[in-house]
Amino acid sequence: MNAWRRWLAWAMPATPRERAAALWSFGYFFALLAGYYVLRPLRDQMGIAGGVRNLPWLFTATFVTLIVAQPLYGALVAKLPRGRFVPIVYHFFVANLALFWLLLTFGVAPVIVARIFFVWVSVFSLFAVAVFWSFMADLFTAEQGKRLFGFIGAGGTVGGLLGPLITIGLSVPLGAVNLLIAAAVLLEIAVFCVHRLERTAAAHATFPQEGAEARRIGGSAFAALPELLRSPYLLGVGAWVSLLSFCATIVYFEQANIIAAAIHDRGTQTRIFAGIDLTVNALSLATQIFLTGQLLKRCGTGFAAGALPAVYVVGFAALFFVPTLGVVIALQVVQRWMNYALANPARQVFFTVLDREEKYKAKNLIDVVIYRGSDALYGWVFDSLQALGLKLGAIALVALPVAAGWLALSALLGRAQETRAGSMDRRVGQGGQA
Repeated sequence: MNAWRRWLAWAMPATPRERAAALWSFGYFFALLAGYYVLRPLRDQMGIAGGVRNLPWLFTATFVTLIVAQPLYGALVAKLPRGRFVPIVYHFFVANLALFWLLLTFGVAPVIVARIFFVWVSVFSLFAVAVFWSFMADLFTAEQGKRLFGFIGAGGTVGGLLGPLITIGLSVPLGAVNLLIAAAVLLEIAVFCVHRLERTAAAHATFPQEGAEARRIGGSAFAALPELLRSPYLLGVGAWVSLLSFCATIVYFEQANIIAAAIHDRGTQTRIFAGIDLTVNALSLATQIFLTGQLLKRCGTGFAAGALPAVYVVGFAALFFVPTLGVVIALQVVQRWMNYALANPARQVFFTVLDREEKYKAKNLIDVVIYRGSDALYGWVFDSLQALGLKLGAIALVALPVAAGWLALSALLGRAQETRAGSMDRRVGQGGQA
């Protein structure tokens, strides 16, 4: 029993009052990511089916959709308390899935619907996950985040393990289209966890925003951009996310080109994508449970955030010398592993030192619009480099110094976050003394 308690304390370094909230957060992210990973292999296969040369257009369409959606989300955040607008976002996505199921089941304009579905999943993945992490940054302090975000992130990783298994195991007997129903059910489970988490947070005085679910955040629907422009710290985080998008987009396009040239069977392509997801999530889960919290506490956010660009520096060098299927798959696995296990928890801690309006509005602008806008821009950059005659290996070489600059930015942001967290702790201490 003592050994079990020690293991549990290592895997989930929460106080007794924090434990219920951490477990409901784990369940929330588990259901959310399980639903997404049911959809992701379908999206990737549809992207190739629509033509690799059309991917920059699909990324651009995603960005335009996000530009339209951002102020609508900002208005929702401003007018409704957290406990209402978070479920509304997920119910909206469930309704979208029901519509896609009907269109695909009855074969309505399959090529057009496939391209729209690619864009929709890209929008959904960013909005749904951004809302989740805004909630986490609002609920937990920076110190709590360092201890708990690794464990909470593991919930998403477990969901990410289940999603590909559902896709691999059921796509043939049930048909790929019917997997949309499974994804919708998982999203509704996530909403149930949101309600339970709100009740848990309201019942304890352990959290800095207890009772926040009943208060409107307020402000303007268009406040996100001014908040971003007046804060050097937020601009730095925005640049970090944009550089993440640059490196990830280059690898994604290289992967799409290499797989399209090497493997022509759509079923095999879908299985490869699902296999990558399965491997990434298995590695991430082990790291998140046993190492992430400890590394964030001992080494800080700068080290954890910098692990990802360091992988890209090595990976782009490898792709320059050997631009093959095995190398691009290995790079895709390792970079996503480091992102989920270390860099993403560190990035979410960056946001814990902001005020509430910035956590929901500016954070969403960065995580959704800037991220996907960067995807669209860098998709065209990749296309332009190919038009200039650069081969895949040469494009990787062009990307290498960008990854090195991103590594330096990670260290700077880590120091800035620690400084802000220290200032917040001092203000809280002075308030308590007063």
